[in-house]
Amino acid sequence: MKNVLIVDDSRTSRRVLRDILERAGYTIVGEAVNGQEGFDEYMKLKPDVVTMDITMPVLDGIDSLKLIREADPNAKVVMITAAGQKHKMMEAVKLGAAEFVAKPFVEESVIDAISRCC
Repeated sequence: MKNVLIVDDSRTSRRVLRDILERAGYTIVGEAVNGQEGFDEYMKLKPDVVTMDITMPVLDGIDSLKLIREADPNAKVVMITAAGQKHKMMEAVKLGAAEFVAKPFVEESVIDAISRCC
């Protein structure tokens, strides 16, 4: 069973991801509401995989991805993207994002992306 940290400023998105992943047998070890909190929780919890929204307050997902990958080059981060974020997706790939999942969530796509990381 793999441990997942969910980082998203939307309570609804966090709940939907938690429901999808728990049904698939993953353990949600933590949640964060912005990129800084996501980085802090990553350092504390050391999850197997992180789901990271791109657009968030305080520190966005791209900057949080940078911090996580600097601290742990082997970190597996799945970026959560919304329509119109192609430029940000390309930047995240260059920074080492493992996979992408688009909003609105499709259960099979989420599970496939996470399973490819583990």
